[in-house]
Amino acid sequence: MKTKEINFTFTKDSSSLFRRPFSSKAELDLTSITTLRHLLSNEKSRIIHTIKQQNPQSIYDLAKKLNRNPITVLEDVHQLERFGIIKLIEDKTTKRRKLKPVLALDSLKINLQF
Repeated sequence: MKTKEINFTFTKDSSSLFRRPFSSKAELDLTSITTLRHLLSNEKSRIIHTIKQQNPQSIYDLAKKLNRNPITVLEDVHQLERFGIIKLIEDKTTKRRKLKPVLALDSLKINLQF
């Protein structure tokens, strides 16, 4: 079971709501509540659920299953990939470049420290 833990700490400067200490090579800072809300949006939740339940074979297939534009789905998938929630596996069996989205985690733990 692979679990990722993200820690958010409130700073005294409330204009920058979150600062996330992270020790992996993909170090990222969340500096606003907006960024966190985008990461945890309903659409991204639907993407994660669809990948887990329906195993789409490509970004286009995922977009079809979600009834969304493939470009916007790709943008959402890339954001989830930056946070290590999803990984994209390149399918080299066809002439076209296909990226298969798969879950990189079994669980995600988010800690808020005040």
